[in-house]
Amino acid sequence: MKMEQNSAPGIPVDTNNETRASVNRENHMKQRKLGSTGLLVSQFALGCMTFGNEVNEAESNTIIDTFIGAGGTFFDTADCYHGGQSEYILGRALKNRRDDFVIATKSGLRVGDGPNDIGASAKHIIRSVERSLGRLGTDYIDLHQIHCWDPETPAEETIAAMENLWRQGKVRYFGVSNQAGWQIASTYFTALLRNAPAIASVQAQYSLVEREVEREVIPVCQSLGLGLLPWGPLGGGFLSGKYHPTSEPPAGSRLAGSLPWMEEHWERRATPQGWAVLEAVREVAAASGGTAAQVALAWLARQPAVSSPIIGASCLAHAKDNLGACALDLSDEHLALLDRAGAITPQYPQRFVDVAMHSRTDFVPERDAWIGLR
Repeated sequence: MKMEQNSAPGIPVDTNNETRASVNRENHMKQRKLGSTGLLVSQFALGCMTFGNEVNEAESNTIIDTFIGAGGTFFDTADCYHGGQSEYILGRALKNRRDDFVIATKSGLRVGDGPNDIGASAKHIIRSVERSLGRLGTDYIDLHQIHCWDPETPAEETIAAMENLWRQGKVRYFGVSNQAGWQIASTYFTALLRNAPAIASVQAQYSLVEREVEREVIPVCQSLGLGLLPWGPLGGGFLSGKYHPTSEPPAGSRLAGSLPWMEEHWERRATPQGWAVLEAVREVAAASGGTAAQVALAWLARQPAVSSPIIGASCLAHAKDNLGACALDLSDEHLALLDRAGAITPQYPQRFVDVAMHSRTDFVPERDAWIGLR
């Protein structure tokens, strides 16, 4: 296992994904590289989507301070969250200490009624960044992410706009969100061919009950050195452990209020595999002394390419519980149990590749004859 020195000389710490221990060792929050960049971000990012809607400003400030007290340095928001209120609240909370933290925001989803109030066009992106800077009360954004793939805008136009903002010093790093593997690669190599700043990160839905990114998104992140920032790490709260197969979701819960078109909808979670995953999470929680949410987050933080899972909170108690995942050290046996419970079934072409390339070390006449290798 690779070891690095803690910020205090002489204290080695275990590392994963090029981690470095935070100065706040009591809370076990580590600092990790964002992909292959030199930017360090905290082991978990605080998602601010609930600020200004589910959580008022006073409680938002308390959650932010609790996160900082645990060693957290990385915040994620977006221009479309509640009419910009999330950005306003975060900006006010970090006033006069902004340079101590890494702020990520996003643009690309609809923020108005106009035809150009959505998408990844130069007009929309540049205007959105200018407005985000004002709401956040800062003169630069550490990480700006395109919120969703825009099929109507050429990648060259999007990259040119981001390069312009980067050269002006308004954006330090560039990322994408909610994109397929080929779209991520397209954006990355378009920037490379233009000699523009490369994308540094990918924000995508990822949890023990939503592992589709393991097919192509994680492999492309590993291949290109991109940091994965998982959103929905608890599956919309499903992995918190409060749901049961014999009853409907509790009134007032996120899943109870979800609509069929939403990613985090009850029918996407309450499946046979979903319940099997939740049972495995509960088993590991009982054995490890953590809560169900902490187990799910600790597993996610250990996955390939992951830089910082984005934890959200609708109240201070949830935030504190989630932060407890920093100190939870799951055994290899427990990690394997969780892996098996939610494993995705390989599909073509990966299924074919797995069979064909296995013959490098293991010759099976019947199989290799079928694929024409013998």
